Amino acid sequence: MRFLLLGPSVFLFEYITSLQSALLPLRKKNARDRLIAWASQQPTWAIGFLDEVWWSRFALPRMHAWQDPDHPVRLVEQSWKKGDPDPKALACYGVLWQEGTPDEPQRDQMWLRFVTGRPVSALTTQFLDWCCECLLKQGKTNWLLIWDNASWHKSQAVRTWIREHNQQVKQTGKGVRILPFLLPTQSPWLNRIEPKWVHGKRNVVEHDGVLTAQQLAERICAYFGCSYEPHLSIPEKVA
Repeated sequence: MRFLLLGPSVFLFEYITSLQSALLPLRKKNARDRLIAWASQQPTWAIGFLDEVWWSRFALPRMHAWQDPDHPVRLVEQSWKKGDPDPKALACYGVLWQEGTPDEPQRDQMWLRFVTGRPVSALTTQFLDWCCECLLKQGKTNWLLIWDNASWHKSQAVRTWIREHNQQVKQTGKGVRILPFLLPTQSPWLNRIEPKWVHGKRNVVEHDGVLTAQQLAERICAYFGCSYEPHLSIPEKVA
């Protein structure tokens, strides 16, 4: 009898919980859109979607293309060879800037910084600092930062850095304050930079050869129309 009484309650609780989880991305999207609409009306605010991606020198992206029957387009899969001094893939931070009105947004400008190794908190703060310096030169004073829940975004080190950075900006009256907005988990479609990565990989692929790491990075920057900056890295500890 007790099971019969608890059964419907447990089912109802699980149903409500699953419904709330399904609605969370929608609520987050609405909150994101309200923030973007407000920031779009502030001339000293910048709106940037930040993310990281790996660029493989060997893996081939999924792509379709019209082709002439007499001149078919084929992607030749390459493999790593012993003695190749370059890494198999490059990781980079990127931010897509949004300008214009919420109804007619313009998302044409990308900033990229490749990294030595993989994305970690220490490199995240370096990239944030570099972006703030560039924004300051453009006359911006605030940055609405939209990104996902990656561990190197919401780590204690990154949250502490952002808090101390904002405190310093407030005390000195100089710099760019960061307002981070975390997107819900498993909702990549809410980050406007994601499609840029997909199209970028299709456009920089080498059809029948292997690019060096520098050639790949230069081709990526050329495609996105941004400058090729020195790679971000973590300084080695001096013994």
